[in-house]
Amino acid sequence: MVTPAEAAAAVRHHYDVGDDFYALWLDRSMTYSCAMPDGPDDTLDAAQDRKLRFHLDAIGDARHVLDVGCGWGSVLQRLSARGARAVGLTLSPRQAAYVGARGYPGVSVRTEHWLHHEPAAAYDGIVSIGAFEHFAAPGGDKVAVYRDFFTRCRGWLRGQGVLSLQTIAYANMSAADASEFMRQEIFPDADLPTLAEITAAADGIFEIQSVHDGRMDYAWTCEQWARRLRARRAEAAEVAGPEVVARYERYLKLSALGFRMGKIGLLRIVLRPYRNGFFR
Repeated sequence: MVTPAEAAAAVRHHYDVGDDFYALWLDRSMTYSCAMPDGPDDTLDAAQDRKLRFHLDAIGDARHVLDVGCGWGSVLQRLSARGARAVGLTLSPRQAAYVGARGYPGVSVRTEHWLHHEPAAAYDGIVSIGAFEHFAAPGGDKVAVYRDFFTRCRGWLRGQGVLSLQTIAYANMSAADASEFMRQEIFPDADLPTLAEITAAADGIFEIQSVHDGRMDYAWTCEQWARRLRARRAEAAEVAGPEVVARYERYLKLSALGFRMGKIGLLRIVLRPYRNGFFR
């Protein structure tokens, strides 16, 4: 698996480019994951809000929630607004500082790997959006890593609390076909899951209640990000440098193409613990 130290270094490589850089082309909530557009003419703000509501609806009226890979805190902000208590995990000190500075009531953020997480109390729901694809290293036993994560989530959840998971996944391609540019320049030390690996890892621990394929949603999202970045290219170059901007424009173009071709997909999976316990 990707060790906590390797994961933290990879996160800093990608996310510590700077909050100001991402703010130029993300939506107002700073949500950096696949949106849920309602047609090609939807706005990015509305599509991201719809995605966040999907995951919050999945965990119902949970009053104590864990967000694994909380990013800049868009899920945490909404949980706070509805009066829930929430814990966010991130490996980016900059993101943790960003969320902490907002002072959301009932929210705490930890710069902590999920392997090291020890909750003070059980959670009613867990959300993880865009983190799962960074858990396993190329060439390792990915199912074992994912099963460890699911086992821990099951132990953290109270009763029939729900886990709502969103992740990019391999579709009509294998790890051997993955772009070296993406692996080295954008997401180092990470490997995508397949749906089969996720279901095998969850077997006996979680019942998969629903699976949504958002492949075309992510193509749309990447194209929206790319368009917004191009429109503010000069400002972005001043903030992060022209080489970073060129790298991100290439990454967003390749990602959109991969989703449209069916090489990679986007899975939204709602999981509920089996009532009669689980197998280790």
